[in-house]
Amino acid sequence: MERKSVQAIVQTEETFDHPNLSQYGISDATKIYYNPSYELLFEHETDPALEGYERAVLTESDAVSVNTGEFTGRSPKDKYLVKDDSTRDTVWWSDQGANDNKPIGEVVWLELKNLVTEQLSGKTLYVVDAYCGANEDTRLSVRFITEVAWQAHFVKNMFIRPTLEQLKNFEPDFVVMNGAKCTNPNWGKQGLNSENFIAFNLTERIQLIGGTWYGGEMKKGMFSMMNYLLPLQDIASMHCSANIGNDGSTAIFFGLSGTGKTTLSTDPERALIGDDEHGWDDNGVFNFEGGCYAKTINLDPESEPDIYHAIRRDALLENVTVDDNGVVDYDDNSVTENTRVSYPIHHIENIVKPVSKGGHAKKVIFLTADAFGVLPTVSKLDHAQTQYHFLSGFTA
Repeated sequence: MERKSVQAIVQTEETFDHPNLSQYGISDATKIYYNPSYELLFEHETDPALEGYERAVLTESDAVSVNTGEFTGRSPKDKYLVKDDSTRDTVWWSDQGANDNKPIGEVVWLELKNLVTEQLSGKTLYVVDAYCGANEDTRLSVRFITEVAWQAHFVKNMFIRPTLEQLKNFEPDFVVMNGAKCTNPNWGKQGLNSENFIAFNLTERIQLIGGTWYGGEMKKGMFSMMNYLLPLQDIASMHCSANIGNDGSTAIFFGLSGTGKTTLSTDPERALIGDDEHGWDDNGVFNFEGGCYAKTINLDPESEPDIYHAIRRDALLENVTVDDNGVVDYDDNSVTENTRVSYPIHHIENIVKPVSKGGHAKKVIFLTADAFGVLPTVSKLDHAQTQYHFLSGFTA
């Protein structure tokens, strides 16, 4: 017999029709905070009663800091996609070459979904509705559901925040259910990698997360979906940063994590479009996100002043070392080299407004991690060489 859902809905901005979570299999939520304000999230995530990875601590810059536990980065070996009629012939599967698109069937998907919905049922929940993509005609409307306040804070930082008017008629194209506290005890029988999972169903338009607290799984999860959906519309989906010069010229910077995309695009002399994920359509380059996710290891106010000063109230630090006085040691890599901060894009002074997009890129820059020292410091490529290096991979 299905349990009747009893929910107390808390609106922090204005009254809207509350989201019906029972349609996703979540029941008996004791309270739902729908699109909570930064002030409410700060109050909840720093609650002294919280323990473990749920609790955020205040730093001297007024930003908060959290620890993401075992996973301080994404876990690609625990990523799965449902292989069904909609994806069978449109995904490059792991058995077709070296990649992370490991298939699962409907039975395993339902078992994972039950784990997450049971974890989220009967809890206080945070629901954040946001956009992925600056262009109205190709953006994803995404609903994030979590029981952890700082995870709601993270997606509020990283995705495009709808206006109050847009929230009135918000209908999600995709739903992310983050059950970080649950793990999968049957992973061995199911032939999976571990008890942790990040699973996608393109037919149901749902992402499930279990066993990992790392916020980047939500960010990169939606980037994966844009990587799937946009090329089907002849639009490029790119892991790059982008900015615009005073002459209106757009530049894009490709590179893997740590090669300098955020640092180089956050240039006080050029307006920032975005620091990590973009599309390129017939009209130009556009941002997917509403925030930045910068590495903080060895962060220095002299060499990266814009990023350093973006770390203030509403910014969210991850896995940095904080002393009892709230002082952050950005040089400390004892937890991980992948220390991070997320902040809303408006924490950077020189940004493209009101929409994060620009014209067609005139400069395309590949940032390499040249592990073997065989590349020149700077190489100027012609069109054919640029196409070759982009298609074949350009990072050592």
